[in-house]
Amino acid sequence: MSNSYAQAGVDTHAGDRAVELMKAAVSNTHGPQVVGGFGGFAGLFDVSALKAFERPLLATSTDGVGTKVAIAQAIDKHDTIGQDLVGMVVDDIVVVGAKPLFMTDYIACGKVVPERIADIVAGIARACAQTGTALVGGETAEHPGLLAPDDYDVAGAAVGAVEADALLGAHLVEEGDIVLALASSGLHSNGFSLVRHILSQRGIGYSDRSDELGGVVGEVLLEPTRLYTSPLLRVLEDPALSGAIHSLSHVTGGGIAANLARVLPRGSWVEVDRSSWSPAPVFRVLSDFASSTLESSEGTWNLGIGMFAVVAPDAAAAIAAALTADGIPTWQAGVISTGARDLAGFEQGAKGVDGGAVRLIGSYA
Repeated sequence: MSNSYAQAGVDTHAGDRAVELMKAAVSNTHGPQVVGGFGGFAGLFDVSALKAFERPLLATSTDGVGTKVAIAQAIDKHDTIGQDLVGMVVDDIVVVGAKPLFMTDYIACGKVVPERIADIVAGIARACAQTGTALVGGETAEHPGLLAPDDYDVAGAAVGAVEADALLGAHLVEEGDIVLALASSGLHSNGFSLVRHILSQRGIGYSDRSDELGGVVGEVLLEPTRLYTSPLLRVLEDPALSGAIHSLSHVTGGGIAANLARVLPRGSWVEVDRSSWSPAPVFRVLSDFASSTLESSEGTWNLGIGMFAVVAPDAAAAIAAALTADGIPTWQAGVISTGARDLAGFEQGAKGVDGGAVRLIGSYA
């Protein structure tokens, strides 16, 4: 009886082929700060530039894409899921005002299909290039018997840096600050367990064409997560707008109100006006499929807001204009208050953060 690794279900040659296919895409994210090039046991990044910082702080984040990968697998389309991963990880780093430096990824799969792995990593690399992040390493692990041959999951981690006195957060937020909403591109990478449940209940397949959604269901749902890092960094680095952004919130798991509450100080509150925007058709159609309301999914889906910026009132119009001109529609959604009031019905803090209070009011446009 032979007991080779290949007979156990692990194909090391396929792994080597996947590495060759992804090598060019990954290398395209490397600048002179990446030391040692591609393929080392550890990625190396030269941080000599941090010597110029008065007090450099490193920021780190790790995340995955969740069950959105099930849709990519169902329609055999894997070239966008990488952007979702970068968005979930890198856009958490810019929230504190940090500039991303480098990222690593991890792909676990039932069977290494080189072309599929290369598609995933190429998507990661393209998004890393768009956000100024070097992809310095990664791992593809084959797990036969644990995952089915066409199953995979992706995760990643990134590191950024920010000068201590440029750190964004609730400590900077003041009475009268304007809450700007930055548009999402769609569902992004949260709430897909609910999406999948709704479609299953309706008997709708991912390869089906939906007139309501305006295309093939799976392709519409795979619209990649919008990347906010570079446009926000351009505003943060604009001398004319220096210090005008006080805090940022990435609207991911937990929904709209809870994520905004995390970046507001205790004792502050804001009412986010639903009439200031109109959720995209994908949200309305899915809500109709579920025979529910948009309001009922505010704690699950972003409903059209991918990021919040809490900014100084005298700079709000300029910041909104700059972001909109940079491809991210941005509008005023509320004003920060600190006066005493009954906070019944407000979301107060989240994820262990004892922050401010937020509630949504009015009706969607």
